[in-house]
Amino acid sequence: MTLLPQSFYAREVVQVARELLGMQIRRGPVTLRITEVEAYLGPQDSACHTSKGRTPRNQAMWGPPGHAYVYVCYGLHQMLNVVAGTEPGSAILIRACEPVAGLAWIRRRRGGLEGPALLAGPGRIGQALGLSTRFSGKPLFGTDALQLQGGHAPNRIAVGRRVGIDTARPKDVRALLRFADADSPWVSHRGKLRA
Repeated sequence: MTLLPQSFYAREVVQVARELLGMQIRRGPVTLRITEVEAYLGPQDSACHTSKGRTPRNQAMWGPPGHAYVYVCYGLHQMLNVVAGTEPGSAILIRACEPVAGLAWIRRRRGGLEGPALLAGPGRIGQALGLSTRFSGKPLFGTDALQLQGGHAPNRIAVGRRVGIDTARPKDVRALLRFADADSPWVSHRGKLRA
């Protein structure tokens, strides 16, 4: 598969989020097809990590588009985000994927689970890829260990509210900024999406 060029990410963040569906993430023997994402719109979005300004944790989000932003959630889960957009501070959380290659590696890293439980949830993606915060700030369009490649867009896209952002402003909680492959079983919180 062809690497997605940096210019792919340097566009309006919601457009990039929708177009990431069906693209592929590769790290070593593991390749995943993206089936669900959430867009975070930068400092004006109270659910976004940059809404409170620049910090050591969110530094990668202020950098150029096309780089990874990996942070630790609850002291345990490595969450993969793609820095994107025309303004600094926006990113796209990879919420769910389906396996393309390296299933034995994925199952080993995920404790032998099978089916959508392997990859339906952002912490599960980080675990399946063996990520850590050392990937934060690394380009996704070069020869580094983590790459985003072309793929096949879904036939239908389902839309819903983002998950786990209840402390954000009501308008940001209500925003329909979660996108998923409507026909894939490899999606989290399916009941909260509509095609």
